[in-house]
Amino acid sequence: MTLLPFHLHLLEMVVIVAAGVAHRIVVTSHQQRRMALVALVALVALAAVTLWPVGDLAASVSLTIATVQRLVIMLFVAPMLLRATPTTVLARLTRPRAVDPLVRIISHPGVAIVAVTIAGTATLSTPVVDWGARSSAGRDLVLLVVLMVGFVLWVPALAVMPGAKRLSPAARAGYVFGSALVVTSLSFVWIFSRHSLYPGLHHQYALLHMTPLFDQQFAGFVAKLGCYIPMWAIAFTIFFHAEEQGLSVDESPLHWADVERQLLRIDRQRARTLRRHRSE
Repeated sequence: MTLLPFHLHLLEMVVIVAAGVAHRIVVTSHQQRRMALVALVALVALAAVTLWPVGDLAASVSLTIATVQRLVIMLFVAPMLLRATPTTVLARLTRPRAVDPLVRIISHPGVAIVAVTIAGTATLSTPVVDWGARSSAGRDLVLLVVLMVGFVLWVPALAVMPGAKRLSPAARAGYVFGSALVVTSLSFVWIFSRHSLYPGLHHQYALLHMTPLFDQQFAGFVAKLGCYIPMWAIAFTIFFHAEEQGLSVDESPLHWADVERQLLRIDRQRARTLRRHRSE
């Protein structure tokens, strides 16, 4: 393994451990203990795909492993962390005036899909991948963006953000189903390309017994199957789970946190109106 020397990745370890400790602190009630276990599983998965050796293989060796890394972060870690965060914590995090409008925007499925397509494609573009292979800071920044893209992807689907646009189960299932088609936008380019597009990745054959071109083409198939299978399964689960619970698949549920956020927005709108009248 001399071609892949050991790296401690201390910064990533500190961030992951700090996130686990912070979650353990905010989860206080007995009913929320299950959330702590969900968060722990998500953080362990995050560590597995970002630390040595998988993280190093993804950063500088294999596009296939980089694709698996992205899929794990976007399709597993991000939604698990969202589901594991108590509503009260999400309400506090999204309450500031600068954050609340942003959450309202990204909770719209059309905006979310466009943002995920653009940002997700950018993280696997040739310049960005090559930058991550050369620079530890670039690698960490790209992984952070991938995690943020994962959050944006799942905000409309999970309906956990207070005051965000809440889709009906049928709309949520349709959104997840359709998202699988755009998340893997580069896969066809990889599959049908006649030459390797990522000069920053190297030692594929020595470490994985794959040529750079085969690694790239295989990454295209991994991206397609690794995205379609879980996301379509989740889409069907959302739809049929609502029917099993006797919920209308065409109705959007409303929670008390949404009511509180809407009242806060009304108060802020009144305050802005009063200030505008006073200035006149």
